[in-house]
Amino acid sequence: MIRGFMLRGLRSGGDLIKESPQRGHPERPPLATLRTFPKVCGSMSGLEILALAAAAGAAGVINAIAGGGTLITFPALVFFGTAEKVANATSTLALVVGTGGSIFGFRHQVAAVKPWLARFIPVSLLGGLLGSVLLTRTSNEVFAKLVPFLILFATILFLSQGAFRRLAGREAKAHAGQPSVWIAVVFQFAVAVYGGFFGAGIGILMLASLGFLGLDDIHEMNAVKNVLSSVINCVAAAWFVASGLIDWPKMAVMTGGALAGYWLGAHYSQRIPQQRVRTLITVIGLVAAAYTFWKQFL
Repeated sequence: MIRGFMLRGLRSGGDLIKESPQRGHPERPPLATLRTFPKVCGSMSGLEILALAAAAGAAGVINAIAGGGTLITFPALVFFGTAEKVANATSTLALVVGTGGSIFGFRHQVAAVKPWLARFIPVSLLGGLLGSVLLTRTSNEVFAKLVPFLILFATILFLSQGAFRRLAGREAKAHAGQPSVWIAVVFQFAVAVYGGFFGAGIGILMLASLGFLGLDDIHEMNAVKNVLSSVINCVAAAWFVASGLIDWPKMAVMTGGALAGYWLGAHYSQRIPQQRVRTLITVIGLVAAAYTFWKQFL
């Protein structure tokens, strides 16, 4: 029996993990060999821990500057065998815990945007709850196919907001009571519903909306966006926890990376000239749109 086992190993090129197809044991896929590292945290290998922490760190930086970090964390979780709904829920909870670092980094701007937060937080709470309930009750296939169009549309709006404001003769700052404020509130509710359901690109959508309201300080816009994203994701995460959709070991690993990434993104983005930050946000939006188009339709 030992001799037969060794011969099967030699026939498979020395890889004793593989079994002979004739005996009814399927060969392990090539990518699965990446997951055979020693287990160091529950069922996760050292490679998986490093990869998920790095993905969450990168997502934290991107979310602190423009949004769209879910496009990194969600595929990373799925790659390591997490079911799609669980991956979505786990990613949401990990990133929402990490938003504390981002909000702290923009703490000086939060005081200046409190009037905007008072308008947008209530609808963000309601929309985030509705979206998270929809996720637990329906498939995300339809929303996944809409993601590329939403991100691309928001990026184009953000890129052209200056020209539109000049054409409309807007002032630098929007004033309370303007009809556009209430349109933005309705739009924020729709963004919150989508954010509770899947969430990729909500930061870019909110930045585009704030730009059309007349906000022209990119750091104040980021402060509003980060607080509202945190509200939406907090509500969604609470519902996902109650629904039992969280992979806790993976969430813990990703939370550490997200905290560091959010802080780094918030801290260093304010040292970059505003035009460079705007350019970076546009590039991130276009890359995110291209990636999601490729993933869904090619």
